Amino acid sequence: MGPSPFEPCRIRGHLITWTAEGPARRRVWPWEPSLGPSTRSSPRNTGTRPPTTSSRRGGSSSLLGVPSEKLAQPCGASVKEQVGVVFDTVSLPEHLRVADVGRMLSHAYDGWDGSLFGKYADEFGLDARKQVKDLSRGMGMKLSLACALSHRPQLLVLDEATAGLDPMAREEVLDILRGFVAEPGRGILMSSHITSDLERIADRIVCIDGGRVLFDLPKDVITDAMGVARCRKSDFERIVSSSLIPNDEFRYLMHDYGIDVLVPDRYAFSRAMPEIPCDRMTIDDYLALVLKGGVR
Repeated sequence: MGPSPFEPCRIRGHLITWTAEGPARRRVWPWEPSLGPSTRSSPRNTGTRPPTTSSRRGGSSSLLGVPSEKLAQPCGASVKEQVGVVFDTVSLPEHLRVADVGRMLSHAYDGWDGSLFGKYADEFGLDARKQVKDLSRGMGMKLSLACALSHRPQLLVLDEATAGLDPMAREEVLDILRGFVAEPGRGILMSSHITSDLERIADRIVCIDGGRVLFDLPKDVITDAMGVARCRKSDFERIVSSSLIPNDEFRYLMHDYGIDVLVPDRYAFSRAMPEIPCDRMTIDDYLALVLKGGVR
């Protein structure tokens, strides 16, 4: 008995099915019913219906210079081609082989480069015959990156892409990202709770808590200019009375073993109070002082 075709899905107006020979397609129209629960689509999430005014809560946004409300229109398709997205899980049908993924996405992007996808697959050690469901987490992330990079985007959007990876796999992914952003005109927007990754790759850090932006700073301002003064109570009182740190920037955390104070300029602080230890600020330190610290 011959192989049964896998569950079909729709990409850019084409019905895609998979057989043992790979993907096949035929033309369908936007109003044709969705096909199958795991690949269900509708005008809302395929971008064929723009959001209503009531669904927008205020403010504005743009992507690569194009207002977000225009991205759902036909004129926004070329802009979305310039964006590669990697989620924290592999967002591909599990039954597909790695080779099938490349053939499928060649129908999804005008700028798809099959030879580049093959190059990344070889570089990342991806077996073309393996199914998505059989890939480890690290290899799944590499496949997602290969997909995102093979249509030559200007912007990569990464949602917790390094979470759950072992240290070696994380370092490999970060090396790939460093290589991508080294090219002129490219950028990465990366959400992550792994602050050590941000320290190694980020240029700018934005902290969002409860939908509010708590701070938006160049990474070097945090990790190079700022410091953490490790104080005893008597040291803390001296710092407060010295007015060395402006009131609107004064933050501290009390511990059983002492008090940590946020220092905006650790070099100036060390010159003024060399007897008080002042360590280099980490992103974790800064987050703790901003989110949990006391103020004057």
